[in-house]
Amino acid sequence: MGIALVTGASSGIGAATARRLAADGWEVVAAARRLDRLGELAQENPRIRPCALDVTDPVSVAALADAVPACDLLVANAGGALDLAPVGSADMDTWARMYDVNVLGLVRTVQAVLPALQASGGHIVMTGSTAGRWVYEGGGGYVAAKHAVAALRDTLRLELVESSVRVSEVAPGLVNTEEFSLRRFDGDAERAAAVYTGVDALTADDIADVIAWVASRPAHVNIDLVQVTPQQQASATKVVRRT
Repeated sequence: MGIALVTGASSGIGAATARRLAADGWEVVAAARRLDRLGELAQENPRIRPCALDVTDPVSVAALADAVPACDLLVANAGGALDLAPVGSADMDTWARMYDVNVLGLVRTVQAVLPALQASGGHIVMTGSTAGRWVYEGGGGYVAAKHAVAALRDTLRLELVESSVRVSEVAPGLVNTEEFSLRRFDGDAERAAAVYTGVDALTADDIADVIAWVASRPAHVNIDLVQVTPQQQASATKVVRRT
């Protein structure tokens, strides 16, 4: 084990991953904007240390180099969807925010801790999405951002292979977390809940389990991509709902 940096760690998959890695023996730097949430997380396990981070703020991200001078594992998890608008009526400011947090925020974070990862022969694990491979109506902005994440994973794999840094992506389908769909639908709880109605969806712990497995492989093993979906989800649009 070693030192793991988890971004977007204040809720959902990020928080579950921080808990799981700490339980597995990693020293975890849990990074996000909401320090109150991170403080609660740190109280659960002494192996978790909170770190203020806004991946859309270059100054905040640059400070990671001092906050995390040594790093063996980066779980680049910060991201999210902000709308479900058709391309023809999409709000460009909303799309720009999604691109900033999902794509540019990922690049900023990698750049900040890459020297430490190269020094340790470390590992980058990105939280992607089935949206990085599947398209669906109304998903244009998020789909485009997650396709970019997939392209970044492929590119970094090529660029870092000689440095012994491993690069992986975990791409979930429907994951029922407390905030993802609620944020997407601007706080509309009824609409958010409807996304998961009749589906035994994945949980944040399910994805944390996969991330922990990917990160625990021997140094000579690189898991390029794990796509994981509920049994009831076969594509973006083929979801079997049971009552």
